[in-house]
Amino acid sequence: MKIPKSLILESYSERNNNPLCHAYKFNQERPKQFPFSFSFLHSPAPRNHWGCKIFLDSFFLPSRKIQIQRDTQYIYIYIERERERERFRRVLNEKMAQERMVDHNYVMAVVVILVFMTKMSGGGSSGTVGVNWGTMATHQLPPEKVVQMLMDNGFRKLKLFEADERILGALIGTPIEVMLAVPNSMLQEMSEDPVAAASWVDANVTSYSYTGGVNVKYVAVGNEPFLESYNGSYLQSTLPALKNIQQALNDAHLGSRVKATVPFNADIYNSPDWNLVPSAGDFRPEVRDITIEIIQYLHTNEAPFTVNIYPFLSLYGNDYFPVEYAFFDGKSKPLKDGDRVYTNAFDANYDTLVAALNRAGFPDIRIIVGEVGWPTDGDKHANVQYAKRFNQGMVRRALSGNGTPARKGQIEVYLFSLIDENAKLISPGNFERHWGIFEYDGKPKYELDLSGSREDKGLVPADDVKYLLRRWCVLNPDVKDLDDLPDSIDYACSQSDCTALGFGSSCNNLSVEGNASYAFNMYYQLNDQKSWNCDFSGLAMVTDDDPSVGDCQFPIMISHGFPILLANNGVLDLVMNIVLGCILFMILL
Repeated sequence: MKIPKSLILESYSERNNNPLCHAYKFNQERPKQFPFSFSFLHSPAPRNHWGCKIFLDSFFLPSRKIQIQRDTQYIYIYIERERERERFRRVLNEKMAQERMVDHNYVMAVVVILVFMTKMSGGGSSGTVGVNWGTMATHQLPPEKVVQMLMDNGFRKLKLFEADERILGALIGTPIEVMLAVPNSMLQEMSEDPVAAASWVDANVTSYSYTGGVNVKYVAVGNEPFLESYNGSYLQSTLPALKNIQQALNDAHLGSRVKATVPFNADIYNSPDWNLVPSAGDFRPEVRDITIEIIQYLHTNEAPFTVNIYPFLSLYGNDYFPVEYAFFDGKSKPLKDGDRVYTNAFDANYDTLVAALNRAGFPDIRIIVGEVGWPTDGDKHANVQYAKRFNQGMVRRALSGNGTPARKGQIEVYLFSLIDENAKLISPGNFERHWGIFEYDGKPKYELDLSGSREDKGLVPADDVKYLLRRWCVLNPDVKDLDDLPDSIDYACSQSDCTALGFGSSCNNLSVEGNASYAFNMYYQLNDQKSWNCDFSGLAMVTDDDPSVGDCQFPIMISHGFPILLANNGVLDLVMNIVLGCILFMILL
């Protein structure tokens, strides 16, 4: 491909000492994450220049087709003016489109072969459940380990709550279908500024949409924007933002395969109090008109309607709700709705939505369940046994093909969630930090067969996880003056995660001393076991003896430091004492 000379300000060969380029060389081995492709990698350069790295292959030469065995070559281009940057981007997009058309017959042959192989092997993403990956945690696994964990466990559909560059980088080259989210905090900007929407799409979708890149299939515009507790904050911005994002996808020639949708909470629809059956379902009066406008737009663009359904919350918010009705294998009294019989809350909720969509005139719009799951701690009904029972039932129901009484077929669902998030807000309840089917460190909480067959299959844990040292912070048993203990516990819990101490939770049965030790340890671990974070006015001490009791586990956090600094229990203390001693000596001089 010939690049206009007016766009090239500097190349690597001319400025091989440029700090942006020092790590790259000509003819180095092809990076695994960019096979047979090219990509932009943006980074700010000195004097506000715009830096990009382009991976060039022989398909840029007009007289030759793709040669898979060729090494990658590198060219570094710096374009200062925005107009020229956009022109350069258009040149590359046009060239890619031409190349896709050149070997159309070859591509179609490959597609036919892949489809045949998928059918023969039973693979593909159409017959699998997806999962949500939230990142509101103080100590996170490296994205590469999480992506490998997804692959090892057969997840081929993933929903993200934000566009994280490291996560997207880890997903490059995988077959995982991704639903990428625009957070609620950006809805206003996206609704008012089409250029902002286009920039977001360019940075987070287009830049990864090359052969061997990231398989972005959906863009989730907002997350439950019409939730009642938001008091209408996003009612006016959601639809314009949706339109601008979809238009940006269309302008980038991605609209045919990447669809914008809006994940709604199930509280946008209900049945009237005088006729509590699914077939009477309709959208809430205060959001009905705007919701139908959104559905119309989704339907026009062949995009799905996305909804989050949580039977657990029905049980959590109502002491009279029949527990067994929350599960797919429950023995509670069924609900009859004409000729239909409902034996569980999920089917009834889903079909209430189906009825609302029918009433709005969209009986055939596809439905995705964007979130569904069960927490394992933080409430009397949140435990491992119930979570396994519900999620296993959900997987089997989704993949069985039986559907619900009002709509047959497989149900597309994304389990919530992959990993616990210990930094989530707990205003809805302490359970909010315990939705994961894996612990914070990638250990499975229970067996879960993701194929839908009736087998107990163990989940594959994250590999080679590094932890802090095996030590805990606990209440010093020799301390007699405990006047400051309540305030110390309150402080430790306010700065860490003590949700496991709540009523009905896994550590609810600890003594007062046990509660103090749990609180002290959580604060200590979340602050990376620094010695000064295990003091609490002399009430605490560090121990090598695991204080965990039964189901109440005292965790040790994932290590993000250098092992050499953590190799000895007293190294950091020694270093701190030496530094303080030197400072004191200099002051005395």
